[in-house]
Amino acid sequence: MSVLENWDHWKSFLGERLESAQHDGLNENVVSDVAFEVGDYLANQVEPQNEQERVLADMWKVADESEQHAIANMMVKLVQKH
Repeated sequence: MSVLENWDHWKSFLGERLESAQHDGLNENVVSDVAFEVGDYLANQVEPQNEQERVLADMWKVADESEQHAIANMMVKLVQKH
C-alpha cells in the first residue's frame, strides 16, 4: 500500500521525514520551504488517493502563494502533534 492511500499512513510518513530533517539540523524556515515544495508538487503532479488529500489538493489549487505556505505550515504542525 502506498503511503498516499491512507491518511494516517501519510501523516506518519510526513512526521517521520520531518523528524529526520530536524534531527539533521534543518531549521524551521527550511522545513517550511520544503513542505511548500512538496505540497506544490503533490497538488500539481499526484492524483489524490483519499478524500483528505482531495480536500488539500483542492484548497491548494485555489489558494494564493501566501495561503499555500500557510497550508504547508499547518501540515507541518499537524504531523508534529502526532
